[in-house]
Amino acid sequence: MALDEILPVAVIGAGPVGLAAAARLVEAGITPLILERGTSVGSSLLDWGHVRVFSPWKYNIDDAARRLLDDHGWNAPRADGVPTGREIVQNYLLPLSSVPSIAANLKLGTTVTAITREGFDKVSSKGRQDAPFVVRYDDIGGEHEVLARAVIDASGTWTQPNPMGINGLPVIGERSSSRVSYGIPDVAGIRRPDFIGKRTLVVGSGHSAINVALALLELQQSDPATEIFWALRHHGVARLLGGGLNDQLPERGTLGLAAKKAMDEGRLKMLTSFAAASVTSEPDGIVVNAMANGEPVTQALDRVVVTTGFRPDLSFLRELRIDLDPTVEAPPALAPLIDPNLHSCGTVPPHGVVELAHPDKDFYIVGSKSYGRAPTFLMKTGYEQVRSVVAELAGDHVAARRVELVLPETGACSVDLAVNATSGCCGGPAPVEADACCVADATAKAAGKSGCGCAAPVVEEERA
Repeated sequence: MALDEILPVAVIGAGPVGLAAAARLVEAGITPLILERGTSVGSSLLDWGHVRVFSPWKYNIDDAARRLLDDHGWNAPRADGVPTGREIVQNYLLPLSSVPSIAANLKLGTTVTAITREGFDKVSSKGRQDAPFVVRYDDIGGEHEVLARAVIDASGTWTQPNPMGINGLPVIGERSSSRVSYGIPDVAGIRRPDFIGKRTLVVGSGHSAINVALALLELQQSDPATEIFWALRHHGVARLLGGGLNDQLPERGTLGLAAKKAMDEGRLKMLTSFAAASVTSEPDGIVVNAMANGEPVTQALDRVVVTTGFRPDLSFLRELRIDLDPTVEAPPALAPLIDPNLHSCGTVPPHGVVELAHPDKDFYIVGSKSYGRAPTFLMKTGYEQVRSVVAELAGDHVAARRVELVLPETGACSVDLAVNATSGCCGGPAPVEADACCVADATAKAAGKSGCGCAAPVVEEERA
């Protein structure tokens, strides 16, 4: 029996995309080994379990996972219902993790610390691609190693929040302050005492920031002493508010409209072109020094919530040969399609194994981590990625390159320089700096091919 028939495929992360990869592997007759740092599947989703997602259930369930669950008598949620993060874990991920073929190969409380090739460091070449991967991890029992025929990194970015500093670094005093929170804290729930009747600064211009601001507005209704400052580091929220009722994901459109109404009523105190310089912790609060709209400002606050996005953890991949765009830290063929410097559309052409491949054969980064530092990602996008990757690992190269993805359009799109995502052929025009006729052609050339020979429309993909 060949080595690749004996060894499992290591899947790092047991979130929606990681478990979808595991389901695809099981369906293909390949043994997965799922390594999850948390004590539960979907541990990152539980961190924001109080937040309702934008997309209904029909977009949040992988097809292969559904087939596995249906075979085990799963009571599926209503397709048009819109779940919270916690409901996704409870009603989907936990039942999926209990399917015997998944449960038998799932390790919780397991932190991957390094991946390499057996017998090869990063600089060694001859025979490298034939060697299995070595995955080193820590758990309650200590340090361990396991061999794998392939690795699918679906570890996400949730544990690596971007700092407050506009230059990508924490501002002076930020790291040592216990009054600074990241992501989407449950300000109207378990952390209500920390925020009600207090002065809070929310930093960021994405949907996470809107979620936090609206939760704080809920507290303000109970206690008018609750003050909310919303700092936008760049150009404002037109990209988010522009979708409104035109957005085919209604929860997202409603969110933008609610935020706009609160701004118009003056309940949100806006700080634009915001650049924090330092924070100083005091016994009863925190002081933020910054520039806003070209003027120095000093804000005495009780809390700061930083919602400035996330970045990938690449530390455990240092002995692998991976190829990442220097700007967004995504694979080079994918990067120009998601780079926020080029466009801010919610639509990205379909992509899979071709765009996600790295120099080390059979290693793939999928899910939100595949987008690097680029913002916004739909679970359905990750499901298409792992469908393609697993088809490749199973030897079905035609299926791996076939597009099987249809997603809703967003009404929020402000194209400046690059992809006109609403045009039909091959994902729209190529980025302006590319010597290509369209997005698909640019992607092919970025992968070292002569071009795509584009002649027919392709399905478009959305970031949310």
